[in-house]
Amino acid sequence: MTLLASAGGLPRRNDARLAQPVQGGHSKDRAGSEMTGLWTLLRLMGRRDRWRAPIWILSLAALTAYFANAIAVIMDEDTLASMVVFAKNPVMGLITGPGYGMDEITIPRFVVGMYGIFLMLGAALMSITTMTRHTRAEEQTGRAELLRANVTGRHTQLLAALALTLVMNLFAGLFMTLTFFFSEANPDPFSSALLFGASISAAGCVFAAITGVTVQLSSFARAASGMAGAVLAAAFVVRGLGDMSAVSGGDLKWLSWLSPLGWSQQTAPYTLDRWTPLLLSVVVIVILIPVSLLLQSRRDLSAGIFADRLGRAHASAALSTSTGLALRLQRSSLFWWSIGVFAMALVFGSFTGTMRDGAAGMPPEILDLMGGPRGIVDGYMGYMALYFAMIVAAYAIIASSGLRAEETGLRTEPVLATAVGRGRWVMSWTLVTMLGSLWLMALAGVAEGLGAAASTGDWSLLGPAVLGHVAQTASVWALLGLALALYGAAPRLQGLTWIVFVYGAGMALFGHMMDLDDAVLDTSVFVHIGQYPAQDLSAGAVVALTVATAVLLALGVIGFRRRDLTTV
Repeated sequence: MTLLASAGGLPRRNDARLAQPVQGGHSKDRAGSEMTGLWTLLRLMGRRDRWRAPIWILSLAALTAYFANAIAVIMDEDTLASMVVFAKNPVMGLITGPGYGMDEITIPRFVVGMYGIFLMLGAALMSITTMTRHTRAEEQTGRAELLRANVTGRHTQLLAALALTLVMNLFAGLFMTLTFFFSEANPDPFSSALLFGASISAAGCVFAAITGVTVQLSSFARAASGMAGAVLAAAFVVRGLGDMSAVSGGDLKWLSWLSPLGWSQQTAPYTLDRWTPLLLSVVVIVILIPVSLLLQSRRDLSAGIFADRLGRAHASAALSTSTGLALRLQRSSLFWWSIGVFAMALVFGSFTGTMRDGAAGMPPEILDLMGGPRGIVDGYMGYMALYFAMIVAAYAIIASSGLRAEETGLRTEPVLATAVGRGRWVMSWTLVTMLGSLWLMALAGVAEGLGAAASTGDWSLLGPAVLGHVAQTASVWALLGLALALYGAAPRLQGLTWIVFVYGAGMALFGHMMDLDDAVLDTSVFVHIGQYPAQDLSAGAVVALTVATAVLLALGVIGFRRRDLTTV
């Protein structure tokens, strides 16, 4: 090199730079290069989500407007005052929140206290899916490698995904603020409505940062989103236990301050109007974003911090069948869902004794409404069966989306190139998901029953708990059937199942509270079976939902047989 330079072949001043490693250079150049192309990539992600992002944002805003206007139209002052009985129920504390302002209830306080948590869950799910879609899913499919082959930095894709998700949450919060403030609920002052929207945005932003970390840990998109979802579930459970304790006058209300969802609820719009709890959300976001960048710099592209296990040298005999392959692909997800469902149900069941013992201090209206102390136990267990049906339904919908992921990932075509037919492949995957749903509901019933029996000393509760949970599986299967029917007919429309899920859950949880007609309530898939043991089981509803599931599955198989495979 020196000889060439002295001969005029190369300038001498470039020798040192050419001798340096590719990733070397000045620190300020390195910092700039790692974020090169940020604006370009952000615009690309925005274009890809030009429909998805507005649908998420407007859906959250529409739900806010619906809740506020429906409550304002349906409830007069007397009806609203009677809702205090429900709002001060520890079960409602577990599901909805600490019940701030319910002693002097108003429509804005009722909407914020009863429905705010569900809007936070929606914002969190929006963040988890958006972050995973633009980071780990891109690496898994190989598209991220094509982007990195251009002039883009190491951290550009992650930062662009974070920026897009944070902006989506900010716009969602703004639209929810405006739709709530201009609703029939008359939610004055505007500062409280703004705090309500900001608290929901903060919860979504926290889970965007959390997902930014989880996508660095695993090399698979489903595992990364599953870990973020597990954190969301844990946050909900911890918050629920703290708020249940707060409503019942217990000593565990401090648990709510360990949850990002709890921080947003502790702002208490229209009651305390505290902005300071959101500082905890900001601190966590500021900490987690550098952590995610650090983890990304410590791994290779398409790899995860947690290294994948080496496979066995020889495949199991079970993998020679389509059902065995479907089970192998779903078993990891089912395993972690099983742990989460069992732990959650065991914890919720252990509070049954507290519910019964606290019945003496409850208002007479609650005792009469729930049938006395024993009625409270039965009502609580029946409500938990409905609640876990919704959780397991979410598992079933997510598991069904794995079929589309296998198809777009070009892994379905090699399977179909063998002796496995299209219908057999779809039904094998569906069979595993159906049995997994049944397993999770039975597991939840056993854990709920064990917790209830241990806390009350009444082991006769175990059987009804298991039966009540297992019976609700039919409603889970119906939603799974809808997801498969949409997958067979138009894979891109499979996500519409979530709209049916959210609508059905909302009707089942709040339809009676809003005094809706039975004809409206019957449009929910979750209300037909009955909340056993508080209500009688409807065998006819179980049979009808099972038949509907079979019809939907048949439509899905027929549709899949008649269409071409898709890659996007």
